[in-house]
Amino acid sequence: MLAQHQHPSRTSAAAPIWHTSSKSSLSKHPSSSCSACSRRPSRRRAGVSAQASLFGGLFGGLQAPSGSSSKLVERPSYNKREVVRLGSLEVSPMGLGTWAWGNQLLWGYQPDMDAELQEVFNTVVAAGVNIFDTADSYGTGALNGRSEQLLGQFITEYPGSANVRDNLHVATKFAAYPWRVTPRNIVAACRGSLRRTGLAQISLGQLHWSTAKYAPLQEWALWNGLADCHKQGLIREVGVSNYGAKELRRVARDFEKRGIQLASAQVQYSLLSAGPAQSSIKAVADDLGIVLIAYSPLALGLLTGGGLGLAWQLSGVVDVRVADVGHVAWSLLRVTSCGLAAATGMLGALKYCVCWRVACLPGTHHSAAACICISSILLWW
Repeated sequence: MLAQHQHPSRTSAAAPIWHTSSKSSLSKHPSSSCSACSRRPSRRRAGVSAQASLFGGLFGGLQAPSGSSSKLVERPSYNKREVVRLGSLEVSPMGLGTWAWGNQLLWGYQPDMDAELQEVFNTVVAAGVNIFDTADSYGTGALNGRSEQLLGQFITEYPGSANVRDNLHVATKFAAYPWRVTPRNIVAACRGSLRRTGLAQISLGQLHWSTAKYAPLQEWALWNGLADCHKQGLIREVGVSNYGAKELRRVARDFEKRGIQLASAQVQYSLLSAGPAQSSIKAVADDLGIVLIAYSPLALGLLTGGGLGLAWQLSGVVDVRVADVGHVAWSLLRVTSCGLAAATGMLGALKYCVCWRVACLPGTHHSAAACICISSILLWW
């Protein structure tokens, strides 16, 4: 729940549960999600409304996206058996990433896009999405933290039912800035996120990246700080981001000694980043009962033909292991065996993560077309 003032009761450590309404195995009902379209943002409100209307008409959500008379039809686009158990949280099999919100440098964000982003938020929430991933570092320059601010604003202004609003979850990440060298610094960062979002508790608090290789003493402070956030009830579940297999085992073991089960590990995971590193982190997560969350499952647009994804791949931001052609070919065959008519392109790339039982975070590039991307993968479940 979004606004819980009391620290929730803890349960014993267990493997992540993918809810099923029958005795079907996880391999038959992998619960996961997609990544957003990499289309360039459109600032034409009429076009955005048309896209959101299409999404709403086909998959539930906004029936009349523009104007004060808009009516939300709240209808999840997935079955209850696909609900993901992330620690004590029950979340939709698809979340929404908000890196682009407030980022002018890479995504061309402008404040006049906020109304469009609210529309996207309303549409995906009405369609059943209930977890949103952000970070205290999302936003550039004077807009640092803007992503968290917008999330809090959109939640407050969501025009749907209180039941749906109260079941929304915010997952944020705390950056390992070089000046955050004590546990108190992480607790302060968490309180800052709470202020920006207007929440009483963060559903999932995550360390944004590991400093073990270049600042091992700071790593100790990060772990202690995150544990303190949990102990004080500021966050409900704990997770990490951008940790390798070896470090994931270490941090999970450390938190286990504190009586805390690590709920999630967020990593770059896609068809094009397939390789030993990706396989090892998946194996460790499965062994430890940790939900693996994939960011950039479309390689920042490269798998959609997006130029930005190609530019970032060439600069090394996107991890692409084109030498592992055999693994990619095998993965495409695996995707096909999961029931897709076509195993290439965006849908095949998204289903790749589904078939490997990895939860994914879509992102929105300031366009309601992202909603159509979300609906496309939900339609195939």
